[in-house]
Amino acid sequence: MTTATALTGVIPPVCTPLTPDFEVDTGSLTRLVDHLLDGGVDGLFVLGSSSEVAFLPDGHRAIVLDTVLGHVGGQVPVLAGVIDMTTPRVLEHVRAAVKAGVDGIVATAPFYTRTHPVEIDGHFRTIAGQAGLPLYAYDLPVSVHSKLGADLLLGLAADGVLAGVKDSSGDEAGLREVILGRRERSDIGSFSVLTGSELTVDSALWMGADGVVPGLGNVDPHGYTRLFRSASEGDWEAARTEQERLFRLFGLVRAGGARMGAGSSAMGAFKAALHLRGIIDHPTTALPQIPLDGDETGRVGAYLAAAGLL
Repeated sequence: MTTATALTGVIPPVCTPLTPDFEVDTGSLTRLVDHLLDGGVDGLFVLGSSSEVAFLPDGHRAIVLDTVLGHVGGQVPVLAGVIDMTTPRVLEHVRAAVKAGVDGIVATAPFYTRTHPVEIDGHFRTIAGQAGLPLYAYDLPVSVHSKLGADLLLGLAADGVLAGVKDSSGDEAGLREVILGRRERSDIGSFSVLTGSELTVDSALWMGADGVVPGLGNVDPHGYTRLFRSASEGDWEAARTEQERLFRLFGLVRAGGARMGAGSSAMGAFKAALHLRGIIDHPTTALPQIPLDGDETGRVGAYLAAAGLL
């Protein structure tokens, strides 16, 4: 089991550009990585939710890992999602990620079957024991139907199993419980608390969170790094102002309206925005997601223009 120096700052979950034939567009992926690095991000998280990891075959996952790691060349830490339904399936992804040379791995609780906290505890301990890399828990109850409680997370942190958590639960009180528990326990060393709630980053940083993993950071990494730097310098007024600009920009995720699911609309909007900004060649999303049409893409463009990004 390996822990790491606390991870801080802005760590976007990198989108996976696809060709119209649904293959990984490696040229667009490297341009996206350059766009994020130019934005001053502190790390990259590949194969997460905004990477459409649940839709990607194993071969696509491997291409993403090799492309990003080869292009980054150690400039910033690269974390890889090893997200799958059960422990044996996750361990296969762990082996591939470790072989590729990632700096850390990110795992959710098991899903599809209903799991008990004792089973979730064993899941994380097994992963950490075999990975030999820092392991970050991904708290995503909307998708995996299990909330990672503070006692579970902090206990695993104290035992050196977890190096941190990405909290995408939207439970601000639960996030504060983890932050307070980390502060009050003497048996916890380095443990990063990262928020995945990109609309309340200033609040999370004020509470004591260490950073943010924002899907919208693909579109506007510079905005999130400005927000984080302002908060780090104690300029909370500037942080709030930047957060409010990003809050308004986030409205683009609803461009798809009622004719598609929220996931299709959000991923379609992120990729449409990246396409409109000239960063990726195609706004293709993975099947069976519904693509945005011309009018919906126009709405995305209007949000970009209002935010000063076009």
